[in-house]
Amino acid sequence: MATFLYKLGRFAFRRRRFVALIWVALLAVAGVGAATASAPAADSFSIPGTEAQRAFDLLDQRFPGANADGATARVVFRAPEGESMKDPANKAAVERTVHALRSGSSQVDRVADPYAAKALSKDGRTAYAQVSYKVTGFELSDASKDALKDATEDGRDAGLTVETGGNALQAIPETGATEVIGIAISAVVLVITFGALIAAGLPLLTALIGVGIGVSTITALSSTLDLSSTTSTLATMIGLAVGIDYALFIVSRYRAEIAEGREREEAAGRAVGTAGSAVVFAGLTVVIALVGLTVVNIPMLTKMGLAAAGTVVIAVLIALTLIPALLGFAGARALPRKVRKAPKASKASKAPKAPKVRKGREADEAYGRRAGAGERPNMGTRWAHFVLRRPVAVLLTAVIGLGVVAIPATSLELGLPDDGSQPTHTTQRKAYDLLSEGFGAGVNGPLMLVVDGRDAHAGESVKSAAARVAKKVGGLDDVAVVTPPTFNKAGDTAMLNVVPKSKPSSVETEDLVHDIRSTTHGIAQDTGAKTLVTGTTAMNVDVSQKLNDALVPYLALVVGLAFLLLMVVFRSVLVPLKAALGFLLSVVAALGAVVAVFQWGWLSSVFGVEQTGPIMSMMPIFMVGVVFGLAMDYEVFLVTRMREAFVHGERPGEAVVTGFRHGARVVTAAAVIMISVFAGFIGSSDSMIKMIGFGLAIAVFFDAFLVRMAIVPAVLALLGRSAWWLPRWLQKLLPNVDVEGEGLRTQLADTHADGGADASNAREPAGV
Repeated sequence: MATFLYKLGRFAFRRRRFVALIWVALLAVAGVGAATASAPAADSFSIPGTEAQRAFDLLDQRFPGANADGATARVVFRAPEGESMKDPANKAAVERTVHALRSGSSQVDRVADPYAAKALSKDGRTAYAQVSYKVTGFELSDASKDALKDATEDGRDAGLTVETGGNALQAIPETGATEVIGIAISAVVLVITFGALIAAGLPLLTALIGVGIGVSTITALSSTLDLSSTTSTLATMIGLAVGIDYALFIVSRYRAEIAEGREREEAAGRAVGTAGSAVVFAGLTVVIALVGLTVVNIPMLTKMGLAAAGTVVIAVLIALTLIPALLGFAGARALPRKVRKAPKASKASKAPKAPKVRKGREADEAYGRRAGAGERPNMGTRWAHFVLRRPVAVLLTAVIGLGVVAIPATSLELGLPDDGSQPTHTTQRKAYDLLSEGFGAGVNGPLMLVVDGRDAHAGESVKSAAARVAKKVGGLDDVAVVTPPTFNKAGDTAMLNVVPKSKPSSVETEDLVHDIRSTTHGIAQDTGAKTLVTGTTAMNVDVSQKLNDALVPYLALVVGLAFLLLMVVFRSVLVPLKAALGFLLSVVAALGAVVAVFQWGWLSSVFGVEQTGPIMSMMPIFMVGVVFGLAMDYEVFLVTRMREAFVHGERPGEAVVTGFRHGARVVTAAAVIMISVFAGFIGSSDSMIKMIGFGLAIAVFFDAFLVRMAIVPAVLALLGRSAWWLPRWLQKLLPNVDVEGEGLRTQLADTHADGGADASNAREPAGV
């Protein structure tokens, strides 16, 4: 692989105009496609295999035109202190609003008048009108949303407080200025790392091009593939992070090759051949983790994973081709100013010859002292010396620290966000609070029961079965109201609404869903009439359960495939095992931090968390997938350099020092960049995006600085040579992909011996 990538890097450097033109053309085509694409026709949030989904499907069959999955809105009215919604003036204002809602849009199916539906609170100050639409929330036109907003003005003009909740007002999440701040921090880190504006700008430029192509393609295909706005947000988040990191590693290796005295084309080829191999395998681990989300069998999650994986593939291809092409355009300007001003070396610098090898850790420490001979050791070298001297202390400190942070994860409660998790200034949240105050928290998440009497026993009717269901369910502890059943035209199916006493995202409501299903199961055995529980709250419960059930198989699949991949890369059994265990430690610690902030409320004001509650149900499996892929990036980049040094004759401890001397600075910069990019999404107005941004940022921090920078070198120091052990039978079975570039170096050495490399390396293409 290294040889192929070496040739690819040199080709891209020589044919830089052609390569750059191709990428610019792809960006233009994707941009035109996105600009001319129609909006998504729908956003079918279906959960195959769940009871809630089966109930929705049954409603569509038995109650045609009922639009069970259509968008809904609740317009909540609140009378001023000392007044009632029954007062003539207030009642007239509500009726005008109801009329405006009915006539405001052709997409409106029906509007329930608060007075006819008896939707008035006991104190008479609060009422609400239920609006049902013929289409889903993502099919709802802007004109319909505007009509919904305009209809509330009549009530406000009459002195009423009027707020609107429901999924009819769902909008594309706003990320805010902090996303831009994250990119700005990345730019500063790159400038500090490279000491040259051109070199710092290349990773940012290529990452933005890659994200532009990826997101534009997603937008262009959104209507055809039914992709939601969250899909683009995730692709942007991951595409920016890996795009900058992959380019950073290629540029850094290119500059290292230049420092050894190689010509620019040769340096570009070697950079892509060595660091590019690590980029390919790091990208593959991310792609495996994201594509693996398909095993959960939740269409929305599958689309998010596939779209983000596509953006990662683009980032890898750009790093391998566009980066060397742009380095060709940049010429010497990609190097630090002091290097450009220094006289050019006549030949490549040679590494100091190592003295006779000693045994054990003493030899490793001695090498660390020798490695910096003639130059001041960098921070990575000094840190490696420290870890080699105290591996047990470093290992225990990092593991115990992560273990303490992980403790809150034992109290993890899962759920899906509702209007109660919206920012307090939004009309959705205000409507949620008004309804909770006037009618009880459960009215915000009513359950829907569907009684299917088509297969009822002889002598049993759906009416009698529905009556039994209503009586039994009404007697459960957490039930506030059970509405009378509504029957379809055929008379074989009934529909009832159940209002819980507790809020939709509470554990009590989840328990109620399970209690209803358990209770109605007994009725089904007696009568043959099956009862299905659905509604947004029940759907959330089923999603959480489905994600929990899929977590272990998903973890086994992703970690297993990545373990095999890393075994091929490092040709070791213990190194991939250590990488996987370190990842599990960092992701559990990250979940602990998420629970502490978003569920317990610690430092919630710092991160703009206005409402604590259950953690988003897809968060654990999502973090496992994304964080695993990103964590393996640093494992590959850092340990590959150690493996490269070990393969070329260095002792295990020497290889650790070499890996840190060359890679620690770049890996640190990459981690800071990735953290700043993810942290930029904490400013989002959407609670789900905010939680994802925080979770990924803190997970990368733990994994990069505690696991990869502390636990990894400590474990390698303790394992010594056995860290790189691989059974002979497995050595023969596994393909040799030459990630370290050993075959490439041999080939180049042979070419040089034949006199074929001098002319090639000495020739500088025109236009540099």
